[in-house]
Amino acid sequence: MGRYLVCVTGASGSAYGRRTLEALIDAGHEVHAVFSAWGERVFETETGLAADAWLSGLGLTPERRYASGDMAAPPSSGSWRLDGTVIVPCSMSTVGAVASGATTNLIHRAAAVALKEGRRLVVVPRETPWSLVDLRNMTSLAEAGAAILPACPGFYHAPTSIEELVDFVAGKILDRLGVEHELYARWAGGS
Repeated sequence: MGRYLVCVTGASGSAYGRRTLEALIDAGHEVHAVFSAWGERVFETETGLAADAWLSGLGLTPERRYASGDMAAPPSSGSWRLDGTVIVPCSMSTVGAVASGATTNLIHRAAAVALKEGRRLVVVPRETPWSLVDLRNMTSLAEAGAAILPACPGFYHAPTSIEELVDFVAGKILDRLGVEHELYARWAGGS
């Protein structure tokens, strides 16, 4: 099983972070989490759940949850091995900070570590529309090795619920991490 870090920022789209965390934990992976202060607020607003209590309910122990201001936490070091880091949802301010190298919190630092160590980094921007600055920042991250995976669900699997749309994006995240899943039906070709 792998070891993954899931970071949740203050962009709308907490359902994507929630489902990614659930899917990784359900698959038996070692999961660690960081929520930014705004990520916690938006998560509570959008899901009606307190992030810390919800993570505890998933079985994510306190030693696997880190405060975004804790720059001494394990994910801040390249010597702490991870199989992948995901920022979902990822605010444009986080994209900009990571693209510029301005690591002012643990989420920024963990992303910088993933890039410098050549590890998987999946950035899931949810905000729209994107300005030219946003596009340039995402291009910089892609050139540095990050996978930019916008929260844009497909419809070829004929979703009938919001949960199926969320599962599609979470499944795409797991695909980029190389994690097996059955969150959505894969395209089997047209008839």
